[in-house]
Order: sequence, then C-alpha cells, then structure tokens
Amino acid sequence: MYMLLKNISKVLTFDDNDNIFDGVDILIKDNEIVKIGKNIEIDNLSGSVVDCKGLIAMPGFVNTHHHLYQTLFRGIDEVQEKPLFPWLIGLYEFWKHIDSEAVYYGSMVGFCELLKTGCTTTMDHHYVFPKGKSPYLIDEQIKASRDIGIRFHATRGSMSRGKSKGGLPPDCVVQDEEEILLDCERVIDKYHDSKKFATNRIALAPCSPFSVTLSLMEKCRDLAREKKVMLHTHLAETLDEEKYCIEKYGKRPVELMESIGWVGEDVWFAHVIHVNDDEIKILKGSGVAHCPSSNMKLSSGICRTTELVKAGVNVGIAVDGSASNDGSNMWEEVRRAYLLNHLKYGNEGLSAYEVLKMATKGGAKVLGRDDIGELSCGKAADIILLDISDIAYAGCHNPIVGIVTCGNSSLVNMTIVNGKILVKDGHLTLVDEDMIKNEANKIAMEIVRREREKMY
Repeated sequence: MYMLLKNISKVLTFDDNDNIFDGVDILIKDNEIVKIGKNIEIDNLSGSVVDCKGLIAMPGFVNTHHHLYQTLFRGIDEVQEKPLFPWLIGLYEFWKHIDSEAVYYGSMVGFCELLKTGCTTTMDHHYVFPKGKSPYLIDEQIKASRDIGIRFHATRGSMSRGKSKGGLPPDCVVQDEEEILLDCERVIDKYHDSKKFATNRIALAPCSPFSVTLSLMEKCRDLAREKKVMLHTHLAETLDEEKYCIEKYGKRPVELMESIGWVGEDVWFAHVIHVNDDEIKILKGSGVAHCPSSNMKLSSGICRTTELVKAGVNVGIAVDGSASNDGSNMWEEVRRAYLLNHLKYGNEGLSAYEVLKMATKGGAKVLGRDDIGELSCGKAADIILLDISDIAYAGCHNPIVGIVTCGNSSLVNMTIVNGKILVKDGHLTLVDEDMIKNEANKIAMEIVRREREKMY
C-alpha cells in the first residue's frame, strides 16, 4: 500500500548530505520511504494522497531515555524542590505500589504525549519491580507500545542493591540477581527483533551505580553481548553519585564503567553531566541521552553536549521520567537542549539545525539504529509534519530556527510511524485519549492516596 505526502513546503532530511528540499513529495510504500521528489504521482498504484501544503516534514524525534511509569507521579508535593537522592528516596515510597495496570496506563500516557509532540521512537528504562506484584512489567509496556503503534525499545532495568546492602532504594523494590537475569533472558528471547524496521527491541539496563552491584553490571554486560543487545544505565548525573562511587569503589563513575568494560558502541548512558576531559575521551563511541528538563528541575547540572559531540560521542535528546520533568514533550526538550547549550557555550553553541539533528539522527545512533532518524529512500517512514503558520511564528525568517525557538504549542500536525498515521491534526488516531487519561488518573490517585494514609 502506498501513501503519497504531496506538496510539502520544506523537507529536512538529516541525510548524509544534510539535504533540505523545498516543494517536494514523499512516497511511502508500506513502512518505507521509496521516493522523494517533485510531482510524484500514484495514479496506477493503490494508496492514499495526503495534502501537505504549508507543512514542514522531518524525521520523527527519537527519545533516548524515559521512565514511563512516572507519568502517574507528577507534581507530588513531598518531593518538590529536592535534588536527586532525596527526591528518589521520597518517590520510592509511592513507586513500591505500582503493578501491571499502573505500568500499562503510565506507558500509554507517556506514549500519547510523545507521539503528539513529534516522537516516533522511544525507549524506556523500567527498573522498579515491587515485591508481591507481577514481575512481567516489561510485557505491559510492549503491549502498550503495540496498542498505540509507537516504535519502542524496552530496556529491562533492575535494582539489586537495596538499603540493607548499602544502596539507595528500599529492599521492597529490588530483586536478586538470579531473578533479574532470568527475566532479562526471557524478555530478550520473547521480544527482541534485530531486523530492519523492527518496532520492538530490548536492551539491558541495571539502574545506576548506587542501586545495583558490580556483579550484576558484569553479568548483564555478558548476557547482552551474548544476545547482541545494547546496554544502558544512568551515569555521572549528580555529585552525590560521584561521591558514592569514589567512596564505594575508589573510582569516579566513568572510570568505574571503563573498568568493567561498560563502554563502546553497544552502551549508552543517561545524563553524563559531571565528567572531565579525560572521561569524555573514554566515552568516544558510546552514547549519551541528554535530559535537559530533568537536569534543570533536579538541579543536577548542564551536560557538556558540544564537547561530547566534538569528541565523537553519540548524543541524543531525552525527556527522562515525568516525575523529574512533568512532561513527555519531545519538542520542548529540543528547545531546552538548544537554550541550555547556548547558556553554557554562548556563540560556540550548537545551531538550531544541529540540535534538531541530535534529536533525530543523533538519537537513532544512540539506540544503535541506521534505519530511522532521517528521511531518505530505504529508511523507515517515521515522519512528522509541522505547521508553523500560527501567529507565534509570524516574522520568523528561518523556519528551522522557528521550529526550535518559536511557537505556543508543541503539538505536531501529523505523526507517521512505520508508515501509519498515528496523529492527525494533533489528535491520536488509534486510541481513546480520554479513556487513557481517566484510567491513568484513577490509578495514580489511588496509589498516592493509599501511601499518604500510611504516612500521615
């Protein structure tokens, strides 16, 4: 089946030649881009034509770090105005109540927000598995991704070092290593798809140096490389983490990862704020998920994005968990990534185009993919269409700059994933958004009410 996107005003391809086309069409066959050019016709082909006059097309954003269940825990009074460690300790008391239903609807809320703000591929880092609840929480995320149609990399996260063993999380949300590794293997064998245009892939993601043992990090490393999947964790996010690693292991976070072979093209890290010049060199070839809003809200610091990019580190943009951001809005993250970069580097900062490329092709590289993140023949039909005709863009002389810096809304006109229209005129096409919102609210309110009754 063909779909022809007709009369597109401007196409940002982010291909190897950084081509930008004006007044062209894009022809899609099933889930693949097969032609970009002027005056394409499909008279003798079965399919549909979508008039895109006045719209800008670009690859969908690729979100490289998230915690979808956290959409149910936004704006909780007990953890506002706190840095990472106290923030986490407070939220674990609520998170210990999550179950299959909470994970499914929390994922659906996040997916809805992401799709409506131009994200076509996302990952998630789920590491909370409360005792007494179903252990099959990754399965709920996969189900949600298939129900809504988003391209999804699920990471089987884990925590094995609870408070009784010197870690940060309470023991009721950690698992033993054998249980973790068995489920990691199960999830990989059941869901990982290494083929071109795969809609589901799996990575292994021990949570952080302060919530897992080095033994688990090493065993996950070995299993991931045996199964040819990627590795992910939080790293160098705060000075508290740096202090913990030095006191516990005698090494700074990046040094610790290097010492156990946790660097390379099959590894990406979230945050990577507190690193020195030598550590940036160590990270060459690895990936970094830059989380601007989360880093600002938790006062963690500013990622050294320009220097990482120049050093050959793959850098993408991410929304992070909604409890440390309060939104799953990729367009807003692009804007904040641009502004933070200029706050840090001034006139040496990345251009609007370079930041958009980071959020698309850069994110694809972070996730180890070469079939998404750009608009060219043979690539996935993951396309977003933007309307910048609103008064908020009036007087803007460069639409590329306008995409990043202007606008009163972050909702895209259309989101196409794998050749299917999932958002049209700002509305989701395959799911009932009101139903999802109502169910998520009901679950979230009940979890918080139950825990607050114990607290007070």
